[in-house]
Amino acid sequence: MRTFITLWLGQLASSIGSAMTYFALTLWVWERTQSATAIALILVFYQLPQLAIALVSGLLVDRVSRKGLLIFSDIGSAICTISVGILAALHLLQVWHIYAIAAIIGCFGNVQSLTYATLIPLIVPPAHHSRASSLAAMIDFGAAILSPALAGLLYPLVGLLGITAVDMTTFAIALVTLLLVPIPAAQLPEPPDENPTERTTLWHRVTFGFRYIAAQPNLVALVVALSAFTFLHQIGEALYQPMILARTGGDAQVLGLVVAASGMGGVVGAIAFSLWNGFQRREVGILVGFMGTGASKLLLGMGSFPSLWAVARFGTSFHNPLILSSYMAVWYARVPPERQGRVLAADYLIGTVAMVLANLAAGPLADGVFEPWMANSSHHLSVIFGAGPGSGMALLQVVLAVGMLTLGLGGLGWERMRQRAGYRV
Repeated sequence: MRTFITLWLGQLASSIGSAMTYFALTLWVWERTQSATAIALILVFYQLPQLAIALVSGLLVDRVSRKGLLIFSDIGSAICTISVGILAALHLLQVWHIYAIAAIIGCFGNVQSLTYATLIPLIVPPAHHSRASSLAAMIDFGAAILSPALAGLLYPLVGLLGITAVDMTTFAIALVTLLLVPIPAAQLPEPPDENPTERTTLWHRVTFGFRYIAAQPNLVALVVALSAFTFLHQIGEALYQPMILARTGGDAQVLGLVVAASGMGGVVGAIAFSLWNGFQRREVGILVGFMGTGASKLLLGMGSFPSLWAVARFGTSFHNPLILSSYMAVWYARVPPERQGRVLAADYLIGTVAMVLANLAAGPLADGVFEPWMANSSHHLSVIFGAGPGSGMALLQVVLAVGMLTLGLGGLGWERMRQRAGYRV
């Protein structure tokens, strides 16, 4: 676990800097556009290129030095980030620049996240896979505790250039930890049962992960369930910050408080589930996480003041490590390490498609459907959600929450039926 903890600490530092940059960019875009769609498009452009490179990156992870891939992706992301600060300092930065840079960073981020995911089963004993995944999930949430406050304090003083300079400092810390620890070689022998003729074409290599998943019905069901949840969840994630900005008149301090509470929930959840090690049946852990997230989003949409939003975001993030650690534990148990790059790349690609579709739908649903509809105060829902800016996005959060609760309850019912059938046999 020592190697993992060293890498984890470096990534935690880097994540704080990256989260500061993203928070500052969110404020910058909102100040200039007042558009939920404009903010959601940052995530869309971050994810779109990953659709093209996901399968190739999985092949690279299984064939190329993992340390080299991590160094390459970290440096590439750092160059892109500092370029945002330079453009802002020269007063040349435009919204489309942010989208273009986000697309490039997305490519590097795909390689980086996939490489780190495949490292866990190689440097962590199997008994601690769930714990390590929970701690990995804590990285982004830990950053969310400090980053909004730091970015909110520094942004008016040093601008985007100063924020990105801090980001570069934290990147240097991550790079040093990466250089200090030994990284297992990626070139592992292929299992004897893989058809050697399939390795002769690039197409068969890059599509191996899909064929591996399709051959196992349990993995197919797992992917379908998480993709459905991801679609619902990501629409809410793309809109909760614009919703709060709209309902508070652009109050960055309130948004920072809610984002920090979200980070605290993720940290507490990661610590709790790493100590507990999760449900014995990992699938049940995933479904319970679905329902906990849905209940929290229900509170987010129904709430009308900052303390309730903070509690709701705490609950949403609290359940994320349970879902992620349970989900990854299933993959680590069912996929050999030498195949994980390609198989997880296929899973990541499916998940990325769900996230891109969600982010593309989020803006039009908010700005084109729910917000205009709720602006009409003649219907009864305005009594609950109000009719001012952000009320439509609040209603949408409730609709998404009901979908997640239904998915979790339905999945638990299906799991119970499977267990009873198994007992009869």
